[in-house]
Amino acid sequence: MAENRLEEQELIDAAKGGDIEAFNKLIKNYTQMIYSFSFKVCRNEEKAKDTLQDTLINIFKSLKTFDGKSKLSTWIYKVVTNNCLMLKRSEKTNKLVSVDDLQIDYDSDKVFMSHHESPSGKTLNSELKVKLDDAIKKLPIKYRMVFLLRDVEGLSIEETKNILNLTVPVIKSRLHRARNFLKNELQEYYEN
Repeated sequence: MAENRLEEQELIDAAKGGDIEAFNKLIKNYTQMIYSFSFKVCRNEEKAKDTLQDTLINIFKSLKTFDGKSKLSTWIYKVVTNNCLMLKRSEKTNKLVSVDDLQIDYDSDKVFMSHHESPSGKTLNSELKVKLDDAIKKLPIKYRMVFLLRDVEGLSIEETKNILNLTVPVIKSRLHRARNFLKNELQEYYEN
């Protein structure tokens, strides 16, 4: 693990010095993460590819500003998030994530009814995915971004704070509101 960090730091230093090969090696490890997160936010393959390209360009241009106080991945999420938000501001539609793309484990918190094995359960889970997808699309972007970073990407509160430039109480509040909104939208699927 320490070797990987040392190697990554060497690549960062070389890339900061203008070494294109080092930059390419460095960014290779993050390209899929960037595209995946962009797609979850944009919900459009072309927009995700454009965001990936913009993000790679922005990372190359501003890597010199990376101070190492956070993990490189956190800093990259911040660049991707800013590009996604800029894209979102430039469009009027409110498209987002398919539940299939989120790969959320619906049973992880034992929140939803468990009917996996029966035919009616499969229909219920399929219906639930559609309803959850619709509910996520309705979330305002400020709640959606916190939800995606925390609950979908699995980032810590500290990482989310650094990415979105928000305080911990604001992140907790927005995440709480997002979860409550989704819970209310999916009330019929909760156990009583």
